Amino acid sequence: MQRQKGFSLIELLIVVAIILIIAAIAIPNLLRARIAANESSAVASVRTINTAMISYNSDYPTVGFAANLTALTGTCTGTVVPSSGAACLIDTTLASGAKSGYTFSVQGTSGGYAVWANPQHVNTTGVRAFCSVADAVIRTNTAGISTCVGSETPLQ
Repeated sequence: MQRQKGFSLIELLIVVAIILIIAAIAIPNLLRARIAANESSAVASVRTINTAMISYNSDYPTVGFAANLTALTGTCTGTVVPSSGAACLIDTTLASGAKSGYTFSVQGTSGGYAVWANPQHVNTTGVRAFCSVADAVIRTNTAGISTCVGSETPLQ
């Protein structure tokens, strides 16, 4: 009698069951890691916008702060000079208003500004919303933020 080589059906089912158990443990951790990464990116983007707004106000004091994200960006090369309409302070991805699962908005006047970032899909791309005003302190809230009034919880 020749013995057939290979795995039995029971052995294959046991291996598939073990793989499914490992996947069931790993997938929630992967989703939490993605949310944490998106939130970190959003905080870094709010910091970038804070720095850009302060630089913009310093470069164009008669204008004040930029009214929108478009004024902070631009395609400045060696021959193109930055202006108050295209200051070349942030990249075009951030200026589009969406990055890493968050949407970004700014509102600037001659006396101050506010920037806020909300997750595009709550509990999928992010859990917290972030905002900042001219004091450059980043604040957080678990509800969506439509404007930053300074009463939100400061980020630790």
